[in-house]
Amino acid sequence: MKRRIHLFLVLLLIIAAVASFWLMTTDPAAEGEPVVSAPIDESLKSLNKGAAASAPSDLVNNASTVRVPEQLPASLAGTSVPDGWARTDRFGNLVPTLHLRQLFEYFLSALGEESLQALVARIEAALLGLEEPARSQALVTLGNYLEYKLTVSELEQSYGEVSGLGAGEMQRRMAEIQALRRTWLDADTAAAFFADDEAVDRFQIEKLRIASNDSLTDEQKAEALRQAESALPEPLRKAREETRRFADYEQVRRELADDPRALDAWRQEAFGEAAADRLARLEEEQKSWDRRWQVYSQERDRLLSSGLAEPERQQALERLRASHFNETERVRAEALDSIR
Repeated sequence: MKRRIHLFLVLLLIIAAVASFWLMTTDPAAEGEPVVSAPIDESLKSLNKGAAASAPSDLVNNASTVRVPEQLPASLAGTSVPDGWARTDRFGNLVPTLHLRQLFEYFLSALGEESLQALVARIEAALLGLEEPARSQALVTLGNYLEYKLTVSELEQSYGEVSGLGAGEMQRRMAEIQALRRTWLDADTAAAFFADDEAVDRFQIEKLRIASNDSLTDEQKAEALRQAESALPEPLRKAREETRRFADYEQVRRELADDPRALDAWRQEAFGEAAADRLARLEEEQKSWDRRWQVYSQERDRLLSSGLAEPERQQALERLRASHFNETERVRAEALDSIR
């Protein structure tokens, strides 16, 4: 089922700041707001003008006709392409894994910096590492995944606001999204791509049911929540535990802001010496970035209002970034400037 649509590019890439240590352990199940899966990336709702008359899957197997820049998009500079996705069985057939979905999403996250055609071509180039028949199977999976993303984003747009919904409505929406996954993807691929997301969905819905059950005492609700959490896959349970630890740390960090020795002792006890040292270094690096970014932003704004012609202004901006940031940080600063 392929539909032809005409949609304009509306979504700019949001560049994430360098992740702080504790955000590396955050998972959707730890958030207070109920969700149905991780938020669907809306990038495929907006194809560029060159591909606006085509279904997303039509872009697959056309890499030879697309000019792809040698340099990666700015948001991907200095990062590594996800690995672990090139799995096959003894007959050479593709074994779908979450890592394969991560490969797709790695490149698709740069939509807005490059066209969808170019990003699909980059994925195809990565898939050249597979032998047949796995490579052809991976290309089919890519096309179906693109169609799924477009279709599910349209479905979620029709849902409107999510907050405030009851468990029954959330369950219905979850079932519709799961059905779409298994419409566009075979059962094994859908399970490999979305097993964790769907486990989180089930937990969040159960969490809603527990919270709305007025017949339970607070203690009973806490016990029911612990039982629901025990049904999560082990990596997700551990991620929630880590998230709670870092939430506790945030509170302690505020309380001990004026007592760095006490804060350091708390970190050492809570996370161990090595992790505590890494966390302290990351915090210092973030503080340094924040200070330099504030100064740079003020100087940048004065420069932008100076009336310089475009070529001179861009050269002056590059010199200004170089005076405040190292090479890696300049990529981050340029990306943040691009979405001002």
